[in-house]
Formats: sequence, C-alpha cells, structure tokens
Amino acid sequence: MESVVGYINSNKEKYVEELKDLLRIPSISTLAVNKNDMITAAEFVAGKLREAGMENVKIIETKGHPLVYADWLKAPGKPTVLVYGHYDVQPVDPINLWDSPPFEPTIKDGKIFARGATDDKGQMYMHIKSVEAYFKTVGKLPLNVKFIIEGEEEIGSGNLDEFVNKNQEMLKCDSVLISDTSLYGPGIPTLTYGLRGLCYMEVVVTGPNRDLHSGTFGGGVDNPINVIAEMISKLKDNNGKIKIPGFYKDVVNLTKKERENFKRLPFSEKQYAKALGLKVLKGEKGYTTLERVWARPTLDCNGIFGGFTGEGAKTVLPSKATAKISMRLVPNQDPKKIAKLFTSYINKIAPKTVKVEISDLHGAYPIATSLDDKATLSAATAIAKVFGKKTVFMREGGSIPIVVSFAKKLKASPVLMGMGLNTENLHSPNEHFNLNHFQLGILSSAYFLDEYSK
Repeated sequence: MESVVGYINSNKEKYVEELKDLLRIPSISTLAVNKNDMITAAEFVAGKLREAGMENVKIIETKGHPLVYADWLKAPGKPTVLVYGHYDVQPVDPINLWDSPPFEPTIKDGKIFARGATDDKGQMYMHIKSVEAYFKTVGKLPLNVKFIIEGEEEIGSGNLDEFVNKNQEMLKCDSVLISDTSLYGPGIPTLTYGLRGLCYMEVVVTGPNRDLHSGTFGGGVDNPINVIAEMISKLKDNNGKIKIPGFYKDVVNLTKKERENFKRLPFSEKQYAKALGLKVLKGEKGYTTLERVWARPTLDCNGIFGGFTGEGAKTVLPSKATAKISMRLVPNQDPKKIAKLFTSYINKIAPKTVKVEISDLHGAYPIATSLDDKATLSAATAIAKVFGKKTVFMREGGSIPIVVSFAKKLKASPVLMGMGLNTENLHSPNEHFNLNHFQLGILSSAYFLDEYSK
C-alpha cells in the first residue's frame, strides 16, 4: 500500500484540477436544454476511467441519459466490487442565492463550491482516482472492479433500474461501493448501513358537487377540509405511535448493539432543536431522536390543500380537500403492503358524508446491512486507518431506491462509504465539498480495495 498511498498524496493538486473540469459541465438531468451537457459529462467520466487503467469502458445509451460502464477482471479467486455513482446534478435555482457561479468551481476555506461538488461528482470521482493509483504504481488491482456511473439519479434512476434487471450477469458482484451519503461529522469516519423506505399516498375527500356559500350551507353539509383534518388526527396517538392496524407487524427492531452504537455518537438534542429553531423535540415515545429519524417508521402529512387560500376572506365550503401523506419504512416493511393497510384504514375511518379517493403515488423499500458483513467490516477497517479514528456506524432517514435494487437483484452487499456532510448544501445554493474529505475519500477507497481483497 505504501506506493499507492504515496501516489495519491503526491497528486493532491492534480485531482482537484481534474474535479474542477468535471464540475464545470452543467449536467442537469431534469432539464432538456442540458441534454448535450449530459453526453459531455458521460464522455468525461469514460475518458477518465480509460486514463486510470480500466478496461471495457463503454458509454451505454438508454431511453434517457447514458450510463458509463468499465471493468477490470484479472484477479481470479478474489471478490468483485461494483462502484456506483452518478454524474448528473440538481438544477441551480435560485441562482441569485449563489455566492459564486454554480458551474465555475471556487475554492474557499478548504472547500470547493459548485453544483455537484458533494452530490455526487466529487464523491464518485474519488474511486476513479483510487483505482488509478493502483495501476500507476503496482500495475494491477488487488481484486476485480466494475464501474456503473449513471446520469439519472436526481430524476429517479428509472433507466438504470431497468438496465440492472436486464444485465445482472454483466453487473454481477460481491459488493457495491457507493459514496453518495454523509459522514456523521467533520473528520469522523462513518459507514451508513441502513436506509429507510417510503410509502407515499394521496387522499382526496370530496363533499358537495361544488364549492358552497358557508353562510347558506354551513351546518348542513360536512366540510371536506374538516373531515380530512379529523382523519389525519386519527393516524397517530399522543405517544407518536401510528394507529393503522398491522403497521408495525413486520418491523425489525433495533438490536442492543445498534442502540449502543447510536448512543456513542456525539449528539445533543438541545443543539439539534436549536439548529431547527425549535424549543422542544417530539417523536415516538421510548426512542431517542437518532433512533426515531434513522431506524423507526414514521407517518407525516406533507401537504394539505383545498378551499380558499388567497389573500383576504372568502366564505366558502370547499367541494374537495387533498392531503399528501408519506410513511418512512424500516426493514422488513413492504411499501405495497403498507399502502394497502393505509387504504383500508382510511376507508374505515372516513364518514359516509363524503367520498374518499386514495392513490399510491410512490414507494421504495428499506434496507439494512449486517454490521458483521465482510464488505462492511473491510470498509470500517479501511476508513479507520485513513482517518486515524474508530469508525462509527449510522443509518440514514432517507431512501436511495437503487441501493435496494442492487442488493436484491445482484444479491450484493452495499457499502455506503460517503465522505460528504449534510451541511454542504447538497440540492441547495452554494453546494460545496470539503477537499480534505475528498483526499481522505480517495485513500479510503484504495484501502477498502486492499482490505476487501483479503
């Protein structure tokens, strides 16, 4: 490892300049005007994989934006790692809130500011430089490596999911290495081993066949807004428990080891609340805040609308009211099953004075990797060596559906070795990436390949 590490450390400035070139490409996947930029970004990634020493590099056309694939499979008897990342980025709006142009990378206080810096160009690029260091020094990799880099993560990974379905042999691997998550804090080596799933529902309550004058008809018909508010209030009890029958049936509870790991993390409820502008936190009784946001299922109303919401007054009884309701899920909850339970319960509590329509808008499966998994243990050892501290383990409250696809369809262990920070404005103006973490990430990737090969 000495020559590999030496090469990485001596090329620090070069890596940053190359990253700047990638960040200058406005690869916004959701905007049609950036279609050619998406191709440019894919070509850039493919070119850097070839320069690094990877073989069978190809740009694969999809119905949307292209995928980039590469492999090196000359380590018989050794494990195979699939490295995943994405070159597409979020739109930059509102542009007036950026301190520097979003596609003109700017370095300030040891951080690089640009759209895509931390999500995910900077994090993805770490792994290309990691394999390059092996090829430039020892001439080979310690195990087999494949890359699949997509251009549609920010719009749902639809074409990649289809590609995985049809090309499982091509992508076959023992572990999937992903850097699209965060460190627990600056300089803290972190592995994310669990992601929550999602069940997203829409409820539409219809009363009279038109909006009505609240004076003429008030007191004679049920108000859809009042009805939907009452129904939402019946979804949870005062202890934060979800009242839908069967909702918790398949929930895998946290182990003693997991709860102890969470307790060891530096966390202040007081500071957490203060940062959110709150005096008091609230959640499911019997669990800490970290347990609630990472590893317990939730139910929240994300939006409610109907009737008159303009300036001033209008005395109206609305014909309709709508609520958007999401449920974050934990292993082994099934979003399709939860959607059915939710639908059944809503229909049960709905009064006969209104008509109720329920739609299942979106779902994603949860996932949690065993802390004793070989790939996870290898990654934990690798980043501890690089950071010089013991690795901490955390879960993430959000969902990354493609991670579940990899795990289920390729039967491979995901390793979420993120080097970003939640404070780095991903998806917001002034997105940035700590350049020290960028360098530590390249070293961590290299050490992981070495550890996992053993």
